[in-house]
Amino acid sequence: MPDPFRRLRAARCVLAALALVAAALLAPLPAAFAQTADPAALIQSFGGKKSFEETEATIRALAATGDPAVAPALQALGDGNLYHEKDGGRVVIGTPAGSQIAVSDPLTGEALGERAKGALDKVRVKNSIRTLVASSMGALTLGSDDPAQRLSAASALFERASPDQIDMLDAAITRESDPAIDTALEEARAAAVLRSDRPAAAKLEALSWITARGDRPALNILRAAASDTDAAVAAAAAKGAATVEGTIALWGHAQTVWYGLSLGSVLLLAAIGLAITFGVMGVINMAHGEMVMLGAYTTFVVQQAMRDHAPEWLDYSLALALPLAFLVSGTVGLVMERGIIRFLYGRPLETLLATFGVSLILQQAIRMIFGPTNREVSNPTWMSGSFDIGQMAVTWNRLWIIVFALAVFAALLFVLNRTSAGLKMRAVTQNRRMAAAMGIRTPMVDALTFALGSGIAGMAGVALSQVDNVSPDLGQGYIIDSFMVVVFGGVGNLWGTLVGAFSLGIVNKLLEPYAGAVLGKIVVLVLIILFIQKRPRGLFALKGRFVDA
Repeated sequence: MPDPFRRLRAARCVLAALALVAAALLAPLPAAFAQTADPAALIQSFGGKKSFEETEATIRALAATGDPAVAPALQALGDGNLYHEKDGGRVVIGTPAGSQIAVSDPLTGEALGERAKGALDKVRVKNSIRTLVASSMGALTLGSDDPAQRLSAASALFERASPDQIDMLDAAITRESDPAIDTALEEARAAAVLRSDRPAAAKLEALSWITARGDRPALNILRAAASDTDAAVAAAAAKGAATVEGTIALWGHAQTVWYGLSLGSVLLLAAIGLAITFGVMGVINMAHGEMVMLGAYTTFVVQQAMRDHAPEWLDYSLALALPLAFLVSGTVGLVMERGIIRFLYGRPLETLLATFGVSLILQQAIRMIFGPTNREVSNPTWMSGSFDIGQMAVTWNRLWIIVFALAVFAALLFVLNRTSAGLKMRAVTQNRRMAAAMGIRTPMVDALTFALGSGIAGMAGVALSQVDNVSPDLGQGYIIDSFMVVVFGGVGNLWGTLVGAFSLGIVNKLLEPYAGAVLGKIVVLVLIILFIQKRPRGLFALKGRFVDA
């Protein structure tokens, strides 16, 4: 809370408490319920032909009970669904059901059957009564024992707070001990003050609370207050609106960067296998996207099997799908390398055409088995939903994919730097002839490298199935971007792939609002072409005699 107003707030709270005590002592209840605070009796007093003043007095008395059980009756009254029987005068909640009205007890909710429309009369209401009902509902909720319910009520009051709710909010602030709820109450009270005819000093204090909130609802209130008749208040509101606009813009940029990191993690997963394949073997594999697609369909098959035979374990389907996707895509990659690609080394055009043909065959095979339509892959409960950081929304599935992409990256670094197979891959990358002279079986390294890259692409498909439609064309949307990431980062360099993926992801998202998604990709492609003219080997070029030759 702003420091200059700390003492003023304390004084205001004391005055509000004294006012409540005085009101309780001096304001007499209507004679019909002067001796009772029984909610049931108060609700039944709505029956008969009551004046609007009597109805309002009853509403205030119900709110004064502080009993949340009366909320359904008040809500029904505000919605025009509170009736009283013509013969006995009993008050009920009614829901129209054809020519009849289904009725229930207003306090317990017990169903009481149906009544003919002619047997019931509505309790009369007008706009002032509806406003009073809304205020009373807020008072009941703000008095709840559940902190979450109080916080929700205080937050909901912010945008629709009215001047006649100020005393109610003062009382709630006096009672409240939770700092988060107290802040929400102060913000709601500030919004109500700005809509009132309170002195300029009170409105200036309120403006400090609204400006500190800094979100779009606060901006709307500040813009409305900028037309206040008091020049000082109007100027302060305009200045606060400008401050909030800057805050919103800053959070908007943060949200864009988050989307860019999210896209970058997807590109990293799709490109990381291609990076080692292209780097070690120099093969332009146009079927790499289909390896991603196979991993996604493996996830679909696993989920369908678990949904049919073990639905209670469905949340753990990804744990089973990951190794299976690696095996399926890795096996297909191994067969493709041993059956086709090993005969085409040194002939890049023929390799490109052959792998493109394989991609078409795999796509058509998937269409024949699963059909051409998109398939649904559900998110586990731990990957569903989102949470907020300030004014930025973060979805759990995107967050986990970023974590997964970084974990795969770290695991691949370990394999390449700390295992015998990884050292052989690096040796072949740096100098194939020298590696062969040292006894390394380069054809076997090529086959295992291709299988490893394809298997990682299959794991990328598992992750992509959580954020994209699973279809035969899934991989086609990422193959070009994957090649751009590899070339931009540096062929065969994993760190370059990491930097390139996140850089291109962020740049794409920054350009989209101005150029659109398609034109943004074209701009990125042009920038990469210009960059490659200056650095033909990318950001992090590998060094070695074979590479330098």
